[in-house]
Amino acid sequence: MPLKGACIFGQSGGPTSVINASAYGVFQEALASDCITRVLGAAHGIKGILDDKLYDISLEDANELALLPYTPSSALGSCRYKLADAAKDDTDYKRILDIFQKYDVRYFFYNGGNDSMDTCNKISKYMASVGYECRVIGVPKTIDNDLYGIDHCPGYGSAAKYIATSCMEVYHDAHVYDKGTVTIIEAMGYLPEVPFDVESCLAKIDAICRVKSGCMVVISEGIHDANGVFIAEYGSSTEADAFGHKQMGGAAQYLANLVKERLGHKTRAIEFSLLQRCAAHCASKTDIDEAVIIGREAVRAAVSGQTDKMVGIVRAESDTYAASVKLFDLTSVANTERKFPLAWITEGGTAISNEFLDYILPLIQGESALPWENGMPRFARLKKILRAPKAAPAKFYKICAFRYCFLICNPL
Repeated sequence: MPLKGACIFGQSGGPTSVINASAYGVFQEALASDCITRVLGAAHGIKGILDDKLYDISLEDANELALLPYTPSSALGSCRYKLADAAKDDTDYKRILDIFQKYDVRYFFYNGGNDSMDTCNKISKYMASVGYECRVIGVPKTIDNDLYGIDHCPGYGSAAKYIATSCMEVYHDAHVYDKGTVTIIEAMGYLPEVPFDVESCLAKIDAICRVKSGCMVVISEGIHDANGVFIAEYGSSTEADAFGHKQMGGAAQYLANLVKERLGHKTRAIEFSLLQRCAAHCASKTDIDEAVIIGREAVRAAVSGQTDKMVGIVRAESDTYAASVKLFDLTSVANTERKFPLAWITEGGTAISNEFLDYILPLIQGESALPWENGMPRFARLKKILRAPKAAPAKFYKICAFRYCFLICNPL
């Protein structure tokens, strides 16, 4: 028998330029499903469920929803909220169960990275332990491309396209003047797996500047030394979120200052920062299309009876690029982090191989069909209407009417 009930979709963690493409896929498929009676969107991820702040997606304009694939950031809002172990503290889980029962939620879709899949897994396991039937499916997104099992993650291709394009543009700008400049670019996720040696980096920069008029260096915001200390921490302290992840930033400026002081070169530090994960104008069409498919397939998997799974992309072994969808156990995804293959890192940890280029090039193909209005991008404008409250019982209205008449006849 088909399982009928409402669904909740939420977004969590750092956004990507195509995260809302997955949201669109979920909404489109869920609104058309006979099994799903109501489509709700959680405001700021799991916190929206805990706070009972849910948007009624059926009240959104279809034309605005259709713009979601070209709209950056998290349309419903995000969070970094860590659920405790249910065996030690089940307060949040009981609250989530109350909300699910209140709206007869039988389907839950959560869009995020490693930590979000951990949240998915915990909720799935708890619902099963208390005997409440609810199908839970993880919808992946991350520009870090570090989720278990999959070939690549939605958001990764577009971030790679933006970084490569911006580096090409910066390279031309950095070589305008006759006097060379050392330009250090800080990007998210660029080879942080290999320990970074500051002295070795300075020596390479100096060697290049002796034969060329300038040098451009791209580093990861998460580079660290052999002892595991982030280079960003050399210059200042970093803060950690609820999951223990430190907020990066500042490594490029630290190195630029060091190059200026030690080598005497003119320097410039550039942090791509949020731009690399929200540059919808530079998104890959391949990335957008796959993100939509991931959202649709998540709903189809749940309706067909699957639960406690994440929908992922796998690549066919062929001369031409082809991808398909596969389900992965949330338990495996939640407890495993994928690393950049060391075989793809060359030249003493400072460059990438041709094998990696063969891997990444198909993922950055195609240009976004982003609509424009008055010369500016036209993003989705959701109304975000909170779900309609339940109608008050007739007895309530009778009491109100009595009190109103009483006050009219007996003014204070």
